[in-house]
Amino acid sequence: MKSALILFSGFCALPAFADLRVSTDFEGGSATVDSIDEGRREIRIRPGGDPARGWPCWWFVRIEGIGKGEAATLVLRGSERPARNNGQDTGKPLSPSWAMPAAAAISEDGVTWRHTELGKRATDHIAYPLVGGDGPLWVAWGPPFTSRETDSLIDATSRLRPEIVKAFELARTREGRPVRGLRIAGPGSEDRPVVWVQARQHAWESGASWVARGLVEWVLGEEKEAVRLREIAEIHVIPIMDVDRVATGDGGKESDPRDHNRDWTDSPHYPEVAATQKKLLAFAGENRLAVFLDLHNPGANDRRPFFFVGPPELLPDLARSNRERFLSFAEARLDAPLSLEPAPRVTGAGYHPLWRQISGQWVNEHGNPFTMAACLETSWNTPHSTAAGYLSVGAKLGRALSDFLNSR
Repeated sequence: MKSALILFSGFCALPAFADLRVSTDFEGGSATVDSIDEGRREIRIRPGGDPARGWPCWWFVRIEGIGKGEAATLVLRGSERPARNNGQDTGKPLSPSWAMPAAAAISEDGVTWRHTELGKRATDHIAYPLVGGDGPLWVAWGPPFTSRETDSLIDATSRLRPEIVKAFELARTREGRPVRGLRIAGPGSEDRPVVWVQARQHAWESGASWVARGLVEWVLGEEKEAVRLREIAEIHVIPIMDVDRVATGDGGKESDPRDHNRDWTDSPHYPEVAATQKKLLAFAGENRLAVFLDLHNPGANDRRPFFFVGPPELLPDLARSNRERFLSFAEARLDAPLSLEPAPRVTGAGYHPLWRQISGQWVNEHGNPFTMAACLETSWNTPHSTAAGYLSVGAKLGRALSDFLNSR
């Protein structure tokens, strides 16, 4: 009888687990839930998104029901839906490596992000360990950055330095959403060189927006180089270009009929691309377009940031010289832990059939003879590919810009 009572007592002491629930009904949310195993406390998902709206590699979920201190597992597999490439449906799924960071981004409030512990990778899936907190867990491919974060950045910086920060609406998207940016310039900036920085032409590359935020926050800080930069330049920053696909949790890259970074033609499909071209042409007409930077994230195996640039032989001598100078300053400033690859990569005819419709090449062909245009790809699959790591890259990019423009 005594042993039976002990067994019964132990049975009563077993913890009661809440039901696990997964949702994506919020801005940027996206996933296909394959199964939830309550006994094993295991959730199995795949990236969501419509391949016609870009590579299905982005995923972002809210998980409820994991108790404080309780262990659970999120198992991720690649999308099975055919993806597009080079403007065509390949008939094959995207390589799962694009969707599987070594560690996922996790948050208990949807605002402050850190890495999970490293996932356990198998042939066709990766399993991320989760530990519950005081409420829901938000888990994503990388630290999300949506229009909410753009609004927060613009509001905070406008309050911090209202005399030099002005918000503007670049355009309304095809689906009616505002594409917002900010301009940093003091009095008498009408004849200053213009710096144009934009991020997220590919919606899933969320780290690019954090780099843009890091640049903005550094430019408005008190470092000597930051003060010098904002005294001599007029700076425009667009944290998110493909606002529609960021909102719906789609990948953006290789969208139908084309993605934003293949849309730089005489007749762009996207209003935000057309609006950017109009502004850049106006700055070039004033002989002021000094720097154009397009911010992206690269492939899973690119462990160091690097620049994409257009073919040097197509540049005027002064633009080629300026680009070499800027890249040398960037190499010196973008140091460890996310240190820059010294040699840039060239986006010529061998890179993509629509290479002349990529933003940097369009700027090379429509800018001033001295304009420096480049695309920065910041690594997303390293231990330092966090919100804090991206912000640091943005600050270092700002220092390189200050070095470059103050050396002219």
